Amino acid sequence: MESRENDQRPHRKARGRPRNWVDKTAQNTIKSLDRAMEVFEFLSEAQGMTLTAISDEMGQSPATVYRILVTLQGRGLVGFDAEEQLWHIGPQAFVIGARFLRRTSLVDRARPILRKLMEATGETANLGTEKEGAVLFLSQVETNASIRAFFPPGTLSPMHASGIGKALLAEMDSERLERTLGRAELTIFTDRTITERAALLEDLKQIRSRGFSIDDEEKNTGMRCIAAPVFDMNREAIAGISVSGPTSRVDGGQIERLSRPVMEAAQELTIAIGGPATRPPS
Repeated sequence: MESRENDQRPHRKARGRPRNWVDKTAQNTIKSLDRAMEVFEFLSEAQGMTLTAISDEMGQSPATVYRILVTLQGRGLVGFDAEEQLWHIGPQAFVIGARFLRRTSLVDRARPILRKLMEATGETANLGTEKEGAVLFLSQVETNASIRAFFPPGTLSPMHASGIGKALLAEMDSERLERTLGRAELTIFTDRTITERAALLEDLKQIRSRGFSIDDEEKNTGMRCIAAPVFDMNREAIAGISVSGPTSRVDGGQIERLSRPVMEAAQELTIAIGGPATRPPS
């Protein structure tokens, strides 16, 4: 066996990071941003402090701390009480934190549900959400079958040619649907891709009525997908769960059998994140 020390193959660069990302020296950090985050974190723990108190306790000059606070205030991350002369954490800090909690909760709670769905159907189970007019895949549990679908987390897919995408489109109100389709290009991927707006709207109507969508080789020839929406506490469809597999296994006769566990998984995740116990009426 060849030693790793003699392996001269170049190391694969981690996506989203520069080549020397492991180097934490000053060349790879922004000192002013780091200092600003120190002030922000300090204020988040202390809450309700004067400029003088913050600068004294942090050992920073009042002028530096003030510039940082005013910058963060412009982003809504901190607020200033003029009457009391006190600085507090701002509402945008909660908004950002809530987004993180929602995403983390969704993915973490979905994982065992996806695994159970994969085991029940024998096909790859997926979790995705809408991001800027496309489907963003967040998590996947692959089947053990040799031929299988593969959508790694971070993959983007057009909504009109995706099971999860169409499940989410079908639950949008008319105004949001109009905006989403208005900026989308109905690209042709296969001879089954729905590219006519009227045909897509009719398909979405049927999807909403029956509670699940079908990607019938609309993105990739030889692959089918069945998906259902996941609702949050506001009864809004924020994600979708699907199973994907080759048409040799997911044929027309299997759609009814597979759609039931998909809808049950979507409903289980809906309840897990505080959504309605029954699917919102169409």
